Amino acid sequence: MVFPDPHGGATAPDVLQLSAGCPPLRLAVCHPCDERSLAATLAAVDCGLIEPVLVGPEQKIRQIAQAAGLGLGEIPIVDVPHSHAAAAESVARARCGDVAAIMKGSLHTDELMAEVIAADSGLRTGRRMSHDFVMRVAAYPRLLHITDAAVNIAPTLEHKVDIVQNAIDLAQALGTQTPRVAILSAVETVTSKLRSTLDAAALCKMADRGQITGGILDGPLAFDNAVSLTAAGVKGIHSPVAGVADVLVVPDMEAGNMLAKQLEYLAGAESAGIVLGARVPIVLTSRADPVDARVRSCAIASLFRAHAFSRGK
Repeated sequence: MVFPDPHGGATAPDVLQLSAGCPPLRLAVCHPCDERSLAATLAAVDCGLIEPVLVGPEQKIRQIAQAAGLGLGEIPIVDVPHSHAAAAESVARARCGDVAAIMKGSLHTDELMAEVIAADSGLRTGRRMSHDFVMRVAAYPRLLHITDAAVNIAPTLEHKVDIVQNAIDLAQALGTQTPRVAILSAVETVTSKLRSTLDAAALCKMADRGQITGGILDGPLAFDNAVSLTAAGVKGIHSPVAGVADVLVVPDMEAGNMLAKQLEYLAGAESAGIVLGARVPIVLTSRADPVDARVRSCAIASLFRAHAFSRGK
């Protein structure tokens, strides 16, 4: 049986269009010592998204730019000897307010995040840090937030509270006033055999009690019920979230990473992503990320920062 399209052929908004009008974000590009990092930086500048500060070994950066035919113009470069120093300097500049965001270049994620989470010199807040993938899928009419697929490996219930709140805050920054949050599992019923279903039930009750604010939560929900009105209807699930979710909260990093990459590589989804919960947004790119994904990530960082500034944060 072929079911009609319940979304009427609508498409999700483009984050680059959403960010039009945001002031350029002063951003430290940490160790941009490969062509893709530099190309993405220049592309984001051309889009009016960022005012970059390149942090890394200056001679190496200029050699890479020259070999790739990339003109750095008047972009400032903070000369440091290696990637570890670049991470420390980028975080220090964010900590003192010289930059309002950080974008990872060609260093390892662990190297940058070690400086970000450092107890005395990092960018910690009272909120746990988490990563949010923002996916634009042709078959779905709203932006999909997938979290956490890059930072928290096996989050506890307490971690998931912050993961959910971070995602709600970002979704609001991108224009969804009251995000619908689906807490994912393999089944739709609560069972002690699956911890993810217990966490889902607890998170929903915590939202009822005001421990999570700004969104509508439901779960446990399987992926099909979260994004398909048809699937939810067939299974008799009556929920304000089922079939129309804005945020998908995954049980662990493995599930989230696989889900996000399946949507990107098999469904052709446009992806972007940032780390939330630090003093500044962090554009945490993968070495495989194309230039346009990095530019979109700068766009959502800019939107998030502008939204936080408008609320006095």
